[in-house]
Amino acid sequence: ISAVLMTLPAQTAPPTKPVTVNQRRENQQDRIAQGVKSGQLTAKETAGRENQEAKLNQEIHADRAANGGKLTAPEKTQVNSQQNQMSRKIYRDKHNGKTQNN
Repeated sequence: ISAVLMTLPAQTAPPTKPVTVNQRRENQQDRIAQGVKSGQLTAKETAGRENQEAKLNQEIHADRAANGGKLTAPEKTQVNSQQNQMSRKIYRDKHNGKTQNN
């Protein structure tokens, strides 16, 4: 049996398309909205995340305006890092035990 398994070609996953800055922004907005709906995010936490998201969106808009509608590779790296930080903060806020009083 092992000889048969060794002759079969390895299955590889099809390449996935990287998530765009805009798609990631939408995903994080959806996570915030879900946290509000479930009561996992307090009003203060939600306002903080929304303010951070707005600042990042302004930065992205300004960077794109300065570069003909595109982000440069270093800007993409920086935005990705900022989105990673935002994602961790959303997770921590949703799982810190504080809930919205309904």
